[in-house]
Amino acid sequence: MARPIYLDHLSTTPCDPAVVEAMLPYFGEAFGHPGSPAHAYGWEAEKALETARARVADLIGAEPAEIVFTSGGTEADNLAIKGVGEQLFSKGRHVVTTAIENRPVLDSCAWLERRGFSVTRVAPDETGRVSVEAVEAALTEDTILVSVQAANHEVGTLQPLSGIGRLCAERDVLFHTDAASATPWTAIDVKALGIHLLSISGHRMYGPKGIGALYVQRRKPRVRLQPRLHGGGHERGLRSGTVNVPGAVGLGVAAELCRTQHEADAARVGTLRDAFEDGLRESLSDVRCLGNPATRLPNVSAFAVPHVEGEAFVTALTGLAIATGSACTSATPEPSHVLRAMGLDKETVSGAVRLSLGRTTTPDEMDAVLPQVVDAAERLRAARLK
Repeated sequence: MARPIYLDHLSTTPCDPAVVEAMLPYFGEAFGHPGSPAHAYGWEAEKALETARARVADLIGAEPAEIVFTSGGTEADNLAIKGVGEQLFSKGRHVVTTAIENRPVLDSCAWLERRGFSVTRVAPDETGRVSVEAVEAALTEDTILVSVQAANHEVGTLQPLSGIGRLCAERDVLFHTDAASATPWTAIDVKALGIHLLSISGHRMYGPKGIGALYVQRRKPRVRLQPRLHGGGHERGLRSGTVNVPGAVGLGVAAELCRTQHEADAARVGTLRDAFEDGLRESLSDVRCLGNPATRLPNVSAFAVPHVEGEAFVTALTGLAIATGSACTSATPEPSHVLRAMGLDKETVSGAVRLSLGRTTTPDEMDAVLPQVVDAAERLRAARLK
């Protein structure tokens, strides 16, 4: 059987061949422990780790010493939010986030709530964008942290990081962003944007699964976190445990590829996405495209067709690998918290599907996708309206 066309890159991406090639030696002859300083095997592993750290830092405009390797984006989010909460609880016990964050952020904030913190979840507009003014209105004298994603993981809407960063600097509040969805497609400079903590995930940017990183600002201000893992003091004491050297090497190469290719990738894939949506609107006049049309990721097309249920839509599209929402919430059958927070009606929420293109998506594939989507929508709608 032919494999379906893969259009779920916001859930995970394939490893770039250059990433795989770079990792392979560190499973075999270069197997040393980076914490072994007494021999060449350890030196070799440590050098590879620091090269990878520098590449990740270059991607986001940071310093290598500000990069902490983690097991993925989820751990990075947990370390950032819980780490700030436990470190600064004597200063304040209020956190501001948004109602459309990915689950690792929302669940970490809920964890703080159970320990006496208060959390304000700012609602977005109907395109999934959160305003700086709404974040400002949520701040109190007790606020210690604002956590707002760089780009939404379901509709692709980009958030106003620069304005929020300036606001946090003025109010002496730490600013964290989960940038896992954004790093392959848009430039992020943590210093210019006023970001103090930033999470990334390897498998969302053409790197391996099981590796991620957290940027932790070192100066003006120096961010201090309480670690979540203890035992050995690795990663400057913030993340104990032997670092996944092959994974870190792969993440470093993936970061370098994103840094050098993101503009070209975004332009090419954005053209494919726009052509698909133009064709969708021509064929299905009542289709509703979701997200902010002026500021969203170039690879995301989220939409809903009236009288077509999302799960049935995905099931009918056997030639496509697509999603009805985020992979991080796939274990729960609840309707999308993102779309509900956007204030969309019940039919749109239950009918929404998401296509997320990738670096390897081709024009021929997208030409084949449109008729499949239109045919499935028309068949399902006709059956429901009988």
